[in-house]
Amino acid sequence: MNIEAVESELKHAATVLGQFTCNISIFGSARISDDSDLAKTAYQLGRQLSDQGFNVLTGAGPGIMKAANKGAFEGASSSIGLNIKLPKEQSPNSYLNQCLMFEHFFTRKVALIKYANACVFFPGGLGTVDELMEVLTLLQTRKGRKIKIFLLSEAFWRPLINWLETLEQSQYISKSDLELFCIVDDIDNIIKQIKE
Repeated sequence: MNIEAVESELKHAATVLGQFTCNISIFGSARISDDSDLAKTAYQLGRQLSDQGFNVLTGAGPGIMKAANKGAFEGASSSIGLNIKLPKEQSPNSYLNQCLMFEHFFTRKVALIKYANACVFFPGGLGTVDELMEVLTLLQTRKGRKIKIFLLSEAFWRPLINWLETLEQSQYISKSDLELFCIVDDIDNIIKQIKE
């Protein structure tokens, strides 16, 4: 790990993202097709958020990220991507008003969370779950600002929620930790709660 690169990435993120307010970070799978129902939902959410005055932040990649960025890009507010440099992937999608480049996953996660007023988690893989656990840990330990966390699709997230409930029953986490997020099945609910 290059400490100078870490410092540079965090400083650059502060300079660029510090100019934006009312930001919503959207996370989810990079592997879904553009015509999937999830992509269509991500597009609609990105567009509605953008038209309501919220900037949309994603990891800048394909799948959910691309769909959400496209909706935001075609809306009234900014579409912002925080891209990660990887050996085989990923090129930033083409629906970005701003694109920041990162070498380190953790600095990208810091930026996606630190500058967000809320985070929406679509179904996804290891990266999405890693990002979710990071933000929940920051909220649990009060190391981050209190922000709203939405998990879209109860059917998808239910096995993880069951596991978290088992942790609570075993007293590895507190009951209040289960209130750090909200499970939703439609984007209208997300828009309504974000605006409250």
